[in-house]
Amino acid sequence: MSELYIRANGIELAYEEFGQPDHPVILLIMGLGTQMIAWPEDFCRGLAARGFRVIRFDNRDIGLSQKMDGGRVPHMLKMAAFSRLNLPLDVPYRLQDMAQDAIGLLDALDIESAHIVGASMGGMIAQLMAGHFPFRVLSLTSIMSSSGRKSLPGAKRNVALHMLRRPASADPQALQDHAMRTWRLIGSPDYQPSDAALRDKLSRSYQRSYYPAGHARHMAAIMASGDRVKVLKKIVAPTLVIHGKADPLVPVAGGIDTARLVRGARLEIFEGMGHDLPAPLLPQFVDLISEHAG
Repeated sequence: MSELYIRANGIELAYEEFGQPDHPVILLIMGLGTQMIAWPEDFCRGLAARGFRVIRFDNRDIGLSQKMDGGRVPHMLKMAAFSRLNLPLDVPYRLQDMAQDAIGLLDALDIESAHIVGASMGGMIAQLMAGHFPFRVLSLTSIMSSSGRKSLPGAKRNVALHMLRRPASADPQALQDHAMRTWRLIGSPDYQPSDAALRDKLSRSYQRSYYPAGHARHMAAIMASGDRVKVLKKIVAPTLVIHGKADPLVPVAGGIDTARLVRGARLEIFEGMGHDLPAPLLPQFVDLISEHAG
C-alpha cells in the first residue's frame, strides 16, 4: 500500500486507507515519535473487514508528514525539570495543535464525523478531539494512554531514564540496538516478539523515516499541554479505554483514571500487556473496537 498526501490544518499529512470509502470511518492516531505503520496492517484490515473505512496517518513532525523544521529541538532534561516545577514551557506546538491536525484531516477528506482511536500520545490527542469537537467524534477509544494528571504514577525509573537518553551514535546499527532496548523495556512481558521480528519491524520504520527532532518535539508537546482532567469530564462520546496491566511507560493507573473521568466509559485491562500492540491480542482489539463503534 502506498501513502497518500493531503493538506490539513495548513500542513501536509501522509495517510493510508483500508476498506470501502462509503463505510463509517475509524481514524487511527499513533503515539509519541511513532509512525502510522505502528498500527499493524492485520489490525487495520481486521477493522476494515468489519465494515469500516480505516484511516491511519503520520502525525506532524514524524514519518512522511511535514516536518516542523523551523521549530527548535527542545532540551529534554530541561523540559522535564521545568514541567516538574510547573514552570511555563516554550514549545513549537502542543497536543491541541495536533488535535487540530486530525480534525483538519477529516475536513480535507470531507468526513463529517468518525470513530477516533488513539494509542499513547495518540490517545491524548483523541481525548482532546472528543472533548473539544464532540460533533466530530462518534466514539472514542483511548489505548495505553492517560489523563495526564500529575499525581498519577509515572514511568518506571529505568524506562524514564532510557527514554531521555540518546543512542550512542548515529550509526544505523547503534540506532537499531537502542530501539531494540527501548521496545524490550516497554513492550508486553507476556507477548515478546522474537529478535528477528522486532528487528524487521524497526528496520522498516528506520528505512521509511528517521527523524529524532520530531520525537523530541512530540515529547515537549506532551509536557507543555497539561492534564486533560477537565476535558475528559466533558466527553459525551461513547468511550472505550484499553490498557495493559504491565505497562511500564504509562502505568495502568493512567487508563483507570481516564475511564473514571469519562462518564459511562468502559475499561478493559489486559494482563501481561505493556506499552505496545501485541500481535496475539490484535483479534481481541479488533473485536472490542468494532463492537464499540458498531
